Amino acid sequence: MSLQLMESTIARQPAEAQAIIRTLLVEIAGLRAELEELHRQVKGKTPQNSSLPPSTQHPHAKPLEKKAKSKKKRGGQPGHKKHERPLISPDDCDEVQELKPTECRKCGTKLRGRDADPLRHQVWELPEIQPYVTEYRRHRLSCPCCGESTCAALPPGVPQGQSGPRLVALTALLMAYYRQSKRRTAEFLAALLGQPCCPALTVKMQREATAALRPAYDELVAQLPTQDQVSGDETATKEQNRKAWLWTFVARTFTVFAIRATREATALVELLTAEFSGVVTCDRAKMYWCTGRLQWCWAHLKRDFQGLIDGGDGQAKRLGYDLRRGANKLFVHWADYRAGTISRAAFVRRLAPVRREVERLLLRGANSGNRSIVGMCRELYDHRDWLWTFVRVDGVEPTNNASERALRHAVIWRKLSFGTQSPDGSRFVETMLTVIETCRQQNQSAFHFVTKALQAHFARQKAPVFLPGV
Repeated sequence: MSLQLMESTIARQPAEAQAIIRTLLVEIAGLRAELEELHRQVKGKTPQNSSLPPSTQHPHAKPLEKKAKSKKKRGGQPGHKKHERPLISPDDCDEVQELKPTECRKCGTKLRGRDADPLRHQVWELPEIQPYVTEYRRHRLSCPCCGESTCAALPPGVPQGQSGPRLVALTALLMAYYRQSKRRTAEFLAALLGQPCCPALTVKMQREATAALRPAYDELVAQLPTQDQVSGDETATKEQNRKAWLWTFVARTFTVFAIRATREATALVELLTAEFSGVVTCDRAKMYWCTGRLQWCWAHLKRDFQGLIDGGDGQAKRLGYDLRRGANKLFVHWADYRAGTISRAAFVRRLAPVRREVERLLLRGANSGNRSIVGMCRELYDHRDWLWTFVRVDGVEPTNNASERALRHAVIWRKLSFGTQSPDGSRFVETMLTVIETCRQQNQSAFHFVTKALQAHFARQKAPVFLPGV
């Protein structure tokens, strides 16, 4: 509805009512102008030109700028290297069949002999999958002396339930690694593996996996404060239909996930503790400021600079182009250093003029008086040391891409599952995500590690932990 009041209509009202109406009209006009300005700023924002997370964009969303369509045909291009599976040794094959022609294909003469170099054709096939069931018969015998009955105990390592360690490990990975629901996991076990299962049984196995892997998880959490550099990020999720946050911290050899009810700095203090003295690579979210030593992500900054270009304001657009040019130079020098084509000293020397130029542009934007750029430029200039920590400290990355890559699997899981339904579910998710990502970093098989942890758990032995130096 559009509210339109003529001056003659207002004049017929009492004096107090006229004052109230005119005050409200002024406020409405101001709010409309502010709303239009916000719409202008938000319109066209994407993960490519702002700090919006990639998960906010639909996977099939079309880019704002249409690129020229390639004239190449889809698929492999002429001259590309052929990729094919190499043949394994005949000794490693389960069965070898010798196929010999019986007669000549032209004249029909009987053929004899043996080809010294026959054509080899190998076919891979899954065996018929049947569950391996072991029955333990626990005899209860009575003492002939005192009459007391004694029942035989289960052997060490045999679970009290009906699910063995490999089955529990597979079930946990189906839900956490391969992002299947509990109902679909139960259907997969029953239909493909012949293992009777229901969603309630998957919940029971989920709890067993959490209990078995929790010592390894706690060991990694205890190592976090000792790291000299971590990359951090977080994303929203749900627990029991209440908002929660999934945090991730990526160190050099391991990753830790944690689900907490808050996005405040208290979660950082809890996980990193007051003992942490390293560098946190992150975006510009203010809760990270409590750690003291930061490296702001230049990939996020580059998107912010692109946002200035796409914003429409002429002065902001010019500043965005200049800052983006400086960010591009930074990444060129960083790529040369990562590739080993220049030394550390040469890298630091090349970045010196880039730093001076970027800081000069930020100072110009901070003093420009333009509301669309003053806030961002002032914040970046006042904390400019956090832009260049990776130059001063060897081993620090200029972006938090490591944590964003680690978080991507969790984001897809969240979109499919809509979060967790209990604190136990949250503990399972954070534990499994930690184990899966750490196994990837350490080139371990997640299935083998989870299986070993469950075997130790059922046998009441010491649980395996990740080696910090791997």
